[in-house]
Amino acid sequence: MASEERTAPYIPAKKVNTKYPLIDNDPHFKRVVGYARPSDWAVGTGVSAAGPALMLYWEKVSPSYVGRGGFAPIMRLSGVLGLTAGFLMVYSRSINRFYGITENRREIDMDMREMVNKVKKGEPLYGQSTLSEYMQGVAARNSRYAVAFIHVLPWFNFVNHNQHGVDTAKYYQQAERELEAERNN
Repeated sequence: MASEERTAPYIPAKKVNTKYPLIDNDPHFKRVVGYARPSDWAVGTGVSAAGPALMLYWEKVSPSYVGRGGFAPIMRLSGVLGLTAGFLMVYSRSINRFYGITENRREIDMDMREMVNKVKKGEPLYGQSTLSEYMQGVAARNSRYAVAFIHVLPWFNFVNHNQHGVDTAKYYQQAERELEAERNN
């Protein structure tokens, strides 16, 4: 009988290997929308307009003959679906930069500036929370990397917590360097 060797269970890394640096693996909804680039909004606008435009095209190619006032509800529905799809596209493109999936130099600079300013003011980096530590952890575990599945279940982070998968020491070190430079001038 062969002896069985016990090993520790395999636990995958909490950080996804990407080409660009991770900024935040669970950014707050406001940060994601605030960091969105104009190109994200342009793509989102195009996606939003595609649904109603397609419905108009189909109506022209093959009329539905739904009668008086029958086409308006169809256009309203396609407009709402288009706006939803457009917003999810903007959100997805923006948060992919936080994850480091796409090029994110601009967002790295914005993040550093925002966090260093908070350090200098003595504010908490990721905002105040009224939840207990346990509930903050639950919220973080539920929304971390959730946008990878946004096409099925839109799930956003609306909770301020301190579990973001990055070493925050870099913000404090940069703030110290800036304060030292200000004192020397």
